[in-house]
Amino acid sequence: MNPQKTWSQRFESSLNPEIERFNASIGFDIELIEYDLTGSIAHAKMLAKTGIISEDDREKLISGLETIRQEYRNGEFNPGIESEDVHFAVERRLTELVGDAGKKLHTARSRNDQVGTDTRLYLRDRIARIRQQIRNFQTVLLDLAERHVETPIPGYTHLQRAQPISLAHHLLAYFEMSQRDWERLGEIAKRVNVSPLGCGALAGTTFPIDRHYTAELLGFDRPYANSLDGVSDRDFAIEFLNAASLIMVHLSRLSEEIILWASQEFSFVRLKDNCATGSSIMPQKKNPDVPELVRGKAGRVFGHLQGMLVLMKALPLAYNKDLQEDKEALFDAVKTVQGCLEAMTILFREGLEFHTQRLAEAVAEDFSNATDVADYLAAKGVPFREAYNLVGKVVRTCLESGKLLKDLTLDEWQALHPKFESDIYESISPQQVIAARNSFGGTGFDRVREALAVARELVR
Repeated sequence: MNPQKTWSQRFESSLNPEIERFNASIGFDIELIEYDLTGSIAHAKMLAKTGIISEDDREKLISGLETIRQEYRNGEFNPGIESEDVHFAVERRLTELVGDAGKKLHTARSRNDQVGTDTRLYLRDRIARIRQQIRNFQTVLLDLAERHVETPIPGYTHLQRAQPISLAHHLLAYFEMSQRDWERLGEIAKRVNVSPLGCGALAGTTFPIDRHYTAELLGFDRPYANSLDGVSDRDFAIEFLNAASLIMVHLSRLSEEIILWASQEFSFVRLKDNCATGSSIMPQKKNPDVPELVRGKAGRVFGHLQGMLVLMKALPLAYNKDLQEDKEALFDAVKTVQGCLEAMTILFREGLEFHTQRLAEAVAEDFSNATDVADYLAAKGVPFREAYNLVGKVVRTCLESGKLLKDLTLDEWQALHPKFESDIYESISPQQVIAARNSFGGTGFDRVREALAVARELVR
């Protein structure tokens, strides 16, 4: 026979077993147990402070809740679907441990504000962990960038060779993206850190509770100002999923580049054995599983964001059972982002080796220095558009004759325009092309070193 539910006296018959399984959330909301226990301890302290329960009951409740915490950590507390959810599971076990005092814990509290509190405590903790993981990833990017300030790499637009850039500059672009991710999560954490505890089912309570006290005990900045909003708000979860999606966008873009660079067609980077796998049938292959998985898992997180938006779009105030569906999406998104950040940090720390010789060859075998020829003439007083059109004709002529710009003789240059002098060769060498772009935020080596110094200060 199923144990009595907290609401069962209203009903004449027991719940259909299939509906019980369908209704239960214990299979996934057990993830919240540590936060539920912490929130319950704060609630018990508040109940005693306001005289709603005795100091003796307070001590019994806290002792019982800490016992449950240890039982769970030791693998001794494993509630099944008969417990319905983590909150009822804890309350039932607490009553077994401390008797009637356990039945007093739910005074002036509903599962609606309880689950809201647990979820915010969980997400606040996970955001802090993810932000630290971002810092770890950024540090690895900086370590790699510092070794490759003067390593050239082709820069692309439309996936066509555009201009040579510093490899460090390329890596720093992802540092900047991750910095926005770190900042964005910090902003969201402020809105997560609001306490719904004491909002009750929807309308508050008749008991003389002190919501500011429980908020303070739990480290929240403040309690929700409106009880209806407090129990039904999931903006904070949507904001997190949006931020998580952007993290995955950035990791996925970087993953795509690693996948391209590791291909034989590019051969810009080699995947080390500790971060790659082989084929079950083709012995010569080395597969970029880490970036491929990250790229694939991005869609998973995007789906959770879309699902949460659809979940919330038509919910009337206040709490509805639909909101049970927020947790699996949130938990999975958190685990996915954390797993991807960890994997990419390992990959960039110890799983990649850039082929610097191949990169140097790549930037010397195309016309990505054509803009610099136009800039050269413009600096000597030739109108840029005139110079641009001239260089376009030069590139066409070179293509027809199988030459690169560096292969033209000085006589050929001067036949094109008298402003060309012998210094044109230095001006269009890949290293000089990169070094010369010293505008703020540019790829010039001096600017890149400055950017690295600024970045290092951010992650200290």
